[in-house]
Amino acid sequence: MKNIILKSFVALAIITGLNSCSNEKDLSYSTPSGSFMILSPTSGESVTLNPSNPTNPALALAWEKMSYGTPTQVNYTVEIDKAGDNFDTPVELTTTSNNYITISTADLNGKGLLAGLTPFTQGGLDIRIKSTVGTTGSEVAYSNMVTYLVTPYTTEAPRLYVIGNFLNNSGYGADWTTANTLPYLASSAYGKTDFEGYVNFNQASFEYKFLPTNTSFDGDWGDDSSFSGALLQTGDVNCQGTGAGYYYLKANTGVVTAANPDGLKYTATKVNWGIIGAATPSGWGSSTPLTYNPTTKKWTGTVIMTAGEFKFRANDQWTTNLGGSTGNYMAYDGSNLSIPAGGTYNVVLDLSNPRKYTYTLTAQ
Repeated sequence: MKNIILKSFVALAIITGLNSCSNEKDLSYSTPSGSFMILSPTSGESVTLNPSNPTNPALALAWEKMSYGTPTQVNYTVEIDKAGDNFDTPVELTTTSNNYITISTADLNGKGLLAGLTPFTQGGLDIRIKSTVGTTGSEVAYSNMVTYLVTPYTTEAPRLYVIGNFLNNSGYGADWTTANTLPYLASSAYGKTDFEGYVNFNQASFEYKFLPTNTSFDGDWGDDSSFSGALLQTGDVNCQGTGAGYYYLKANTGVVTAANPDGLKYTATKVNWGIIGAATPSGWGSSTPLTYNPTTKKWTGTVIMTAGEFKFRANDQWTTNLGGSTGNYMAYDGSNLSIPAGGTYNVVLDLSNPRKYTYTLTAQ
């Protein structure tokens, strides 16, 4: 019996020892034996990103391979952060098993903005490489850091949100409550202050303000108390209007200059939209009216049309009209639109997306 117990104990010790050796061997594969450096670019190099060339290379990175003592595949993650932020919230640029990578203009622009860079302004991006091994990303090691100077861009036009006591009755949400559903105006381009858009004020008397964001009243714009169409920021006076209906709003939050003569002004013009032209029942003589649907936020109508040209216009006048497209959207005072075949059509005019106005004609 003693021999049996002794032999069992020895066998257990041998097995335990083998397991210990096996664990130590595994650990040797994931223990960094040195450090590694970014070879290119060097700190201070710069790039200006161009939205017209989104697939062009914007950043070519190369770095030394990280050694973990024994042959094993190393995974690399390129991390960026706004210069000086100490990678407190790093943005992952890409991952690879190589020790080099090329980043396109579109990718660097998107991730650079996410990291906190300002469009059309040169800013520093701190770059580092994180190395790991295994599927669990064990034994993390970091390269040195370089700062790459990047001038990003944006194709998004700034917005100005409209809030007031009209929201609950107009399908936008609760009165005076900030939310994602607030109607908004859009400027003509980034950096411009000439906002425009359409809002449904569905009550006899309404009050409203303009907000830079749809999350708070910080920096709100209202009337300067003269009620002459002059804007004042962070004032206590609401803009006011009478006459329920659909309004074309314009607001310019920039200072008055020779290049911006409409600065610090706003207008609200009540409009009703229709379709006009040789293809419509009344020809070019008068508009066939459309009806606004507050649920879909679109103008609609069933119209008997013939093959020919047409346009959309407001208030049965040529002051405000939409025609031939700019890109995928209609343009004010644009060229005539056309329809190739006559018939009964469901006409839909969508002005709910500021400066990206569209229409559809669907045969019935």
